[in-house]
Amino acid sequence: MTVLVTGAAGFIGSHVCEYLLDRGEHVIGIDNLNDYYDVNLKHSRLKKIENNNFTFIQIDISDKDGIVKLFKTYGITKVVNLAAQAGVRYSIENPWSYLNSNLTGFLSIIEACRHNKIEHLVYASSSSVYGANTNLPFKVEDNVDHPLSLYAATKKSNELMAHCYSNLYQLPTTGLRFFTVYGPWGRPDMALFLFTKNIIANKPIQVFNYGNHTRDFTYIDDIVEGIIRVLDNVPVPNPDYDFSQSNPSSSSAPYRVYNIGNDNPVKLMDYIHAIENALGIKADIELLPLQKGDVPDTQADVSRLISDVGFKPNTTVQDGINKFIEWYSKYYRV
Repeated sequence: MTVLVTGAAGFIGSHVCEYLLDRGEHVIGIDNLNDYYDVNLKHSRLKKIENNNFTFIQIDISDKDGIVKLFKTYGITKVVNLAAQAGVRYSIENPWSYLNSNLTGFLSIIEACRHNKIEHLVYASSSSVYGANTNLPFKVEDNVDHPLSLYAATKKSNELMAHCYSNLYQLPTTGLRFFTVYGPWGRPDMALFLFTKNIIANKPIQVFNYGNHTRDFTYIDDIVEGIIRVLDNVPVPNPDYDFSQSNPSSSSAPYRVYNIGNDNPVKLMDYIHAIENALGIKADIELLPLQKGDVPDTQADVSRLISDVGFKPNTTVQDGINKFIEWYSKYYRV
């Protein structure tokens, strides 16, 4: 099997490439290596996964002609699309970058999948699609028509686009709604990274919503295990689907959507205490109001993931944070 992984130099993408390579797959990894955050970190991730079965190509997924050529050149069997402009808050400041990557880029990938009869397209959605929904835990059957950020709206759009292609062309697609992913080689713009960096430097950490957030923090290894299990479980049409019930998790087309989260929400202040425990340093906390676009609380219902692929994330926050701190200390030599 030859798997195309987009966003291969990213946090999740590099881990997925490593997993696939470890089990003997041929992996084509692509990434535009943009400067949204430290490019050196992206290069370090790529260096970590150097392998005779790994081919890396620097390309933007919105480069339609380049993507067409890529699919023609390599005998790609399945696709894991993880390339995207990430970040809820950044989408408020830089909306245009989200349209280019998350909409135009996704269209170029799914079009190539259609024309090359790809066996399965798995793509990253986000827990952000639940938006203003306050019914916890979030279920894939829930209405997601009230996003609170443009980032969330683009991810919801990806799910809609995927359903169109599954319906029109019988292209098997699966969307994965990730819940607050953290762990070694993580993104520098995320809370764990920012908190750790500032605590070590004896600088205050900014805690929004006055610390009243709860998050379904999900360790990277659990996310990757979920991705691979779903990748291997190609969706088929549901002959019993009832459109009058409008269940967005399934379809009469070969289309599925799953949550991947711990189903164990943690208070943000408890998360910070776990970082303090791992570092042995007390944080200087600056409490701030809720930011625009932020969802106060998240929790994943993963019953569909369990029933369909037999997997539930189970890494505890303290264990996951300890592993991140160990990596951070070694990588940054602190």
